[in-house]
Amino acid sequence: MFQGGIRVVSERIFAPLTELDQHMISGPVVTRFAPSPTGYLHLGNARTALLNYLAARKSSGRFVLRIEDTDETRSSDTYLQALLDDLRWLGLEWDEGPDVGGPHGSYRQQERSAIYQEWLTKLDALGLTYPCFCTPAELSISRKQQLAAGKPPRYAGTCRMLSDAQRAERLERGQPAALRFRVPPGKVVVFDDLVHGEQRFNTDDIGDFIIRRTDGSMAFFFSNALDDALMGINLVLRGDDHMTNTPRQMLILEALGLPVPRYGHVALLLGMDGAPLSKRHGALSLRDLRERGYLPGAVRNHLIRLGHTCTTDGWLDPAAMLAEFDLQRLGRAAAKFDEAQLRRWQKEAVAHLSPEEFRDWASEGLAIEIDDPTLERFLAAVRPNVEFPEDVRRWANIVFGTELELAPEARAAIREAGTSFFACAKDVFAAGGADFKQIMREIGQRTGKKGPALFMPLRAALTGVTHGPELAPLLTLLPSAEITRRLERAEHAARS
Repeated sequence: MFQGGIRVVSERIFAPLTELDQHMISGPVVTRFAPSPTGYLHLGNARTALLNYLAARKSSGRFVLRIEDTDETRSSDTYLQALLDDLRWLGLEWDEGPDVGGPHGSYRQQERSAIYQEWLTKLDALGLTYPCFCTPAELSISRKQQLAAGKPPRYAGTCRMLSDAQRAERLERGQPAALRFRVPPGKVVVFDDLVHGEQRFNTDDIGDFIIRRTDGSMAFFFSNALDDALMGINLVLRGDDHMTNTPRQMLILEALGLPVPRYGHVALLLGMDGAPLSKRHGALSLRDLRERGYLPGAVRNHLIRLGHTCTTDGWLDPAAMLAEFDLQRLGRAAAKFDEAQLRRWQKEAVAHLSPEEFRDWASEGLAIEIDDPTLERFLAAVRPNVEFPEDVRRWANIVFGTELELAPEARAAIREAGTSFFACAKDVFAAGGADFKQIMREIGQRTGKKGPALFMPLRAALTGVTHGPELAPLLTLLPSAEITRRLERAEHAARS
């Protein structure tokens, strides 16, 4: 049989796929993102959502959000709401989903039990399912024995050949049973992966797999594949750790006579050390990045370049990103998350904010009350040196606070300048005048200092640090009395 790039054939008559379109799908692309609400949205899953969203929008297709919450003990409505919030923060909108509805609802698997049971009944009528009474301990022993014998671990078929009477007797005793799918022996599942090309899997290496757990909940292999078919999904982009799941899901869909989507398995995300992403690599969820002040555009610009090649190294706004996205540029090599690159895109994102957007983002969480005109001047002064809102809060404390802390490098610059330098600076500032260049020129002439030897100690005395925004606009925000107080403090520090 041939459907959507799958053939199940005997080993003897296998022939290469020669006419499959390697990259394109005719007509609009229908994709989905199907997360489990068991935690905050991980960066790897966020990238999967973005790629599926772009693939759908590129062809004026549909993007479906489906919640895979069959694991009721770990799923929560709190995480579900966080998931919806974080995806929208990232800039994604879905055409169908749990909160917007659609023709293929429900979009929560917890609410699709009747649908699953209907199709399980069809598989059972075809003789393709059987109850499995093996305990976890028994399955573990079997896997260890197979590994010890140098064989790949797969279900040994212990319950496959039980008679109807034996099954009935165990069920009557209330023995817990999972439901397994009978994998046809001696076949090869062949499909064309959009990223990795032709893939072949021998059914003899797969083994019968569970499609319904002992607690009655549906297993991923079954519910995920069935929902894709029933919701009209024709392209599944997901991590390449799912590659071995694909032949199992294709066997189910082929048995039920349902359409099989195209599959593309994208490279997993790694840390810069080549290890799988973990908490030791830093913030890994969208919620983490949001709380640290990252902008959604920065995250999108980094994610689109992880496992997908862009033709430009420049900033991509949503329209440019959509134009840039190309399924043919999805790569096979593992992609590495690099926070240094993410910070580069954060700087770009801040630079692309409008004045109104920058004000709303930067002033969030400011504990100091500042009148509007002063706030505008302050934000204009510090914007070139801001990556995160915490930078704004820090500079607000420096400019408007009363207890200025001197960084170690600032103390060193003050001591090197000496007391006479600050005594002179205090006199020049006290003499008045609003022309910063003239003030600096006067201090330089009187002290014989120029360049860094002139600017560095003054910045250290007036801001507590040796680097930062241009000094001139910052000083317009400081009252004359505060400038004098800070210079006197520096003069005293230069003696110690």
